[in-house]
Amino acid sequence: MKLKIPLYYHIVLFLGIFIIFYLWDIGVNNREMNFVFSTMYFSFNVTFVLSVFIVYILNFYTFCDWFFNKKKIVLYSLSIPLSLLIFAGVRYFLQEVIVFEITGIHNYSERSREVTYYIRDNFFFGLPAIILSVLSYLFWQFQNAYKQNQQLILENKKAELQMLKSQVSPHFLFNTLNSFYSQLILKEDKMASDILVLSDLLRYVITETDKEEVLLAKEIQFVENYIHLQQKRFEDQLYLDFEIEGNYSNEKIIPSALIHFVENVFKHGKLNNPDEKATISIKIKDAFLELSTFNYNVEGENYSSTGIGFDNLTRRLEYAYQDHFTIKKTTENNTFKTYFKIPLNK
Repeated sequence: MKLKIPLYYHIVLFLGIFIIFYLWDIGVNNREMNFVFSTMYFSFNVTFVLSVFIVYILNFYTFCDWFFNKKKIVLYSLSIPLSLLIFAGVRYFLQEVIVFEITGIHNYSERSREVTYYIRDNFFFGLPAIILSVLSYLFWQFQNAYKQNQQLILENKKAELQMLKSQVSPHFLFNTLNSFYSQLILKEDKMASDILVLSDLLRYVITETDKEEVLLAKEIQFVENYIHLQQKRFEDQLYLDFEIEGNYSNEKIIPSALIHFVENVFKHGKLNNPDEKATISIKIKDAFLELSTFNYNVEGENYSSTGIGFDNLTRRLEYAYQDHFTIKKTTENNTFKTYFKIPLNK
């Protein structure tokens, strides 16, 4: 996941570094106060720290974000010489062009300003910018991951508490449903079959949803069972096209991800008009799962009521898949669409 760290954090950090650097240079080198407060001394120190800051920011928000986020450490190492070259160019421009125009004094002698020597010398001076940006990025990445993990743990605890408050003993519930099934199987086989489907739905909710990952086959079976029972509720007035494409056997997914979209179709969509059919499509291809839904809105339906569930699901996806997922919802005229894509784990 890309880090969203405000720029002012970095500015405060470098102001502190500049003050420490300034005081350290004065103390170690026994600078005279007249020299310390001279325009030349101040200008060269400010431009040096500014050069470090520019490369630090560039490295933090570009190279670190590109490569560390995708765990491509080797590619990142190849970007280091480029960052050091940029440092040399920025420092040269600030000190040997701008400061020289103001003070008429060069920081480097004429011989030292020769391109190859200047670049070679500044490779060493540019390293603090690279090292500091990497350490800073890893620190913020750790903090961000820790915060997300703690938030997820808290949400799971809340969900567990809510389940404990609301659920009947699972064994009692399943035993009761099995008793109904046994009594009806010889008399009302269709009703007995529906009770079995309901039992499977409840079993999935109680035994699988607290896991980090579940088999995709179980998640899809849950969706199919849910739609089956909804068909009973609508009787002959349900106009919905539901399709599944692709093979899945060992793939895994976070639990209750698909049902969010399917449930919203039934909760908020217009499903009793043959001319305004809803659609739910699940496609498995190239180690990715894609789900898309489409439905006409019920008059007066407020889709903002789906926001909490959508936001919660998005946070779960960010924790599980970082940036490697897509989730969209679109309201156009009197229709509502969703699109969802995630990588599948074996």
